[in-house]
Amino acid sequence: MVSMMRVFLILLWTTILVQPNVPHAAGVQVLPPVNFTLTVSALAQVLLDWKPNPNQEQKNYTVRYDVKILSPVPEEYDTKKTHSIRTAALHNGFSAHIRMLLLHNDLQMRSDWVKGELPPLPGAPETSVTNLSCVTRITISSAVSLRCTWLPGRGAPEDTEYFLFYRYETYTEECQDYIKDKWNRNTECRFSVTHIDPEGVDNLIIIHINGSSKYAAIKPFQQLFNQNAIEKVNVPRNVTVFLEQNDLLATWEKPISPFVKECFEYEFYLFNLKSGNKQILKISSNDFRLRIDVTSRYSIQIRANRHICCMRGFWSDWSEIIYVGQNKLENPVSWILAVLCVSTCCT
Repeated sequence: MVSMMRVFLILLWTTILVQPNVPHAAGVQVLPPVNFTLTVSALAQVLLDWKPNPNQEQKNYTVRYDVKILSPVPEEYDTKKTHSIRTAALHNGFSAHIRMLLLHNDLQMRSDWVKGELPPLPGAPETSVTNLSCVTRITISSAVSLRCTWLPGRGAPEDTEYFLFYRYETYTEECQDYIKDKWNRNTECRFSVTHIDPEGVDNLIIIHINGSSKYAAIKPFQQLFNQNAIEKVNVPRNVTVFLEQNDLLATWEKPISPFVKECFEYEFYLFNLKSGNKQILKISSNDFRLRIDVTSRYSIQIRANRHICCMRGFWSDWSEIIYVGQNKLENPVSWILAVLCVSTCCT
């Protein structure tokens, strides 16, 4: 009987502690925030703004706010501020909840949730672009280029014209260089120079594509890309290959990149032109030594990527082919006898 009473008291105490609105120990009613608004402040960017409830009792409490993003990507966090900025693809809408927290000693008192919502961007179904893919590259002048490709939506009329914009931090730019498909629709965009910082780490590149048609309202599409994840790494530089007795030696420099050389790994492609054997060897340094068959001729290529710890991108193209060695007869005696036979016949 005593143990059952203890269990009952523990359950009662737990219920009191987790009471969402009015903890009896504090005797304070927690009122939800007011004037909760969602405003699109830039491409794929939402400003969440709210005010404390003016009827909230003012005491010596710490005030915080719980924020719960419901869509497009669920996220939960808390803040002392009365505003917050989130980056998200908004073509299918955006929704979030917010509530007030009052903290005092070990007590946490919570208000009811307040909900805010942005509707989906207008447009006819299946008119948005599909299969959007983007790649960046660091140029010799340390600028960043950007190339994006996509397919027209299945429901997009043949006269649909698509227009691409990218946003990087606070800068937004519209594409001026398009490639068209056979129906004269834009399906590719190129920026030879952008405002993307080549030394940016984990920064986001926001792509927004809208469109126009005489026959349908084209629904916009947005996608967020991690800057480093879509970088096509440059080819290794100054590749040198030579033979030292029975060993093949190769050295090269890291690709043009703000990342240090320790961030890169390489694939070494070795093709024996005599036997037809192929090898692809993974290497983490900038030099390589391998015992080979010196009677054979080889073709060699190298490509680069970053280690996972430095945020992998796309593998670089293969370097230009380098040839080394020369095919030789394995039995010089046979070669000498063949020469003698030819000489004898001629005589």
